[in-house]
Amino acid sequence: MVRVIMGAKGSGKTKQLIDMINYAAENESGNVVCVETGKKLVYDVSPNVRLVESSDFAADNFTFLKGFISGMYASNYDLTHIFIDSLCKIIPSEPDSPEVEEFLQWLDRFSEMNEVKFTITISADIALATEAMKAYF
Repeated sequence: MVRVIMGAKGSGKTKQLIDMINYAAENESGNVVCVETGKKLVYDVSPNVRLVESSDFAADNFTFLKGFISGMYASNYDLTHIFIDSLCKIIPSEPDSPEVEEFLQWLDRFSEMNEVKFTITISADIALATEAMKAYF
């Protein structure tokens, strides 16, 4: 399962994401990871959540991010949910780009094969969402 939370800055995405992360940490049987830019969530999420600062790993393209996610899963088969905060800031990209669509489709396939849930935030006007992206809302 892949879920995208999209909205302009100040639309409440972060609050919604924090609530979802904490709920997952309390109610899912496996491990929960959140990939973020900066350490802005460190005081808001459960200490049971593994926070990963993306800039520590020089993530700069979607191929790298796919490998990074695959590596996280390969090292911990108990992952049940991966949250990615501000996808288009982690990997500088336009929200309506074909690369974002392709990445979401890859995540969907990865999710199905490995039974890992993904929740992604994208900071952009929801009007920029492509039809393929809307399938994940």
